[in-house]
Amino acid sequence: MKARAVKHVDPSAPLADGLQRIIRVRLDELHSFLPDALEPTGSQAMHDMRIAAKRLRYLLELSAFCFGQYARTAAKRMKELQDLLGEVHDCDVMLPLVLGEVAELRALDAAAVVGAAAGAQDVGPAMVRAAPHASTYRGLELYAAYLQARRALLFARFASTWHDLARRGFRGGLEHALAERPGPASSALHSASANGVGAGDASEQVVAPAGV
Repeated sequence: MKARAVKHVDPSAPLADGLQRIIRVRLDELHSFLPDALEPTGSQAMHDMRIAAKRLRYLLELSAFCFGQYARTAAKRMKELQDLLGEVHDCDVMLPLVLGEVAELRALDAAAVVGAAAGAQDVGPAMVRAAPHASTYRGLELYAAYLQARRALLFARFASTWHDLARRGFRGGLEHALAERPGPASSALHSASANGVGAGDASEQVVAPAGV
């Protein structure tokens, strides 16, 4: 999925101002795949939304020090979303491959049965039981059922996760954080984090706007 172009970035403006514009475009891009991505059949929209979440996540991880502390939390939320949509996508890719293998084996068995039935007027049960791949179907069909069931559960988790983010005001919280600029204390915190001092705990001490 090609990323949206970011226009009107002023190279002479402060770094945070340019990053804010870029992140807003990526945030809009993320939301552009709704509501299609929330449909069980919206595989392409979910795949594109995963890529958009990855782009937004990487931007936030690199630039969170420029903004309010909720930007760090937003990066974590995007990683969770990206990982979940990636699992859904894996199922979407694998299931057709498994079903395609079943279809191929079935065709081979049908050809083998036709060969064994040469000269016969009809196909008898014994001929079908002797098909060379008869024992293979059950394992592949069960694996296909597993993938289908797992995909359904993962999709439900994704939909619930997204609705929860929306309910808690994820977009508004991130936009609020993008409008903030860190003061001396935040700059010191970033310096400590860059040096590995308390970096794991500091980003979780963020108090986002109400309900986020």
